[in-house]
Amino acid sequence: MKRILTMQDLSCVGQCSLTVALPILSAYGVETCVLPTAVLSNHTMFKGWSYLDLTPQIPEIFGYWKKNEFKFDAFLLGYLGKAELMDLAEDAFDGFSAKGSEIIIDPVFGDNGKLYGGFDLNYVAAMRRLLRRADYILPNVTEACFLTETKYIEEYDENFVKELGNKLKKLTHGKIIITGVEFGGKIGEYIADEEKILWHELLPVKKHGTGDIFASVFTAKLLAKESVTQACESAAAFVRECIKKTDDNHFYGVQFEKILNGANK
Repeated sequence: MKRILTMQDLSCVGQCSLTVALPILSAYGVETCVLPTAVLSNHTMFKGWSYLDLTPQIPEIFGYWKKNEFKFDAFLLGYLGKAELMDLAEDAFDGFSAKGSEIIIDPVFGDNGKLYGGFDLNYVAAMRRLLRRADYILPNVTEACFLTETKYIEEYDENFVKELGNKLKKLTHGKIIITGVEFGGKIGEYIADEEKILWHELLPVKKHGTGDIFASVFTAKLLAKESVTQACESAAAFVRECIKKTDDNHFYGVQFEKILNGANK
């Protein structure tokens, strides 16, 4: 059984980040260990929230991990929230990687041409440096634009996405998958190494947390030795079914629990 460390925030209520990654990776048969970067009362789509920063606790956690000689076969990074956590992520890679371990980074800092609240260009620059350690990166189009200092445009084509992929290749040796590519009435992922877009059905609704779900399934499938294309197809199909099974009045995420029992089938 593979053992993975996922480093993200924990929202006590809301289907995103660790509350998505932990059950999904586990359902796919991966021993899932967690490093919460912060604890929120609920995620930020609600009217208000509390926030407890766990950054000061992480060096002590690492100290005990070293004493117990823990190692991980893979790392999945999602919403980190602070530039300082990039250095701690590298400490985790350096101190706790098993032989042949793989690093998957979903940058998670913006969408629709804008940064999420609380992020700035210093955070983007820190993430840009961290990507050099990745084996796989999963930025959406907005994040790819910020990382490559490319002006975001709402209406783009395949050539624009291909150029983003070429620019990202200068930042990392890892495989590049640009998610949320959307035009021509379709949505998909651009796999830069193969210079192709995997197209999927575009559903008429947008839901919070689907990127976290995609990254979790994609990572689980990679660890099960699926190819990048197969892992993208599996993750996209899972997300699509989650959205279809979600009640219309469920505004803050998708009800992935309804189909999770079929994860290993």
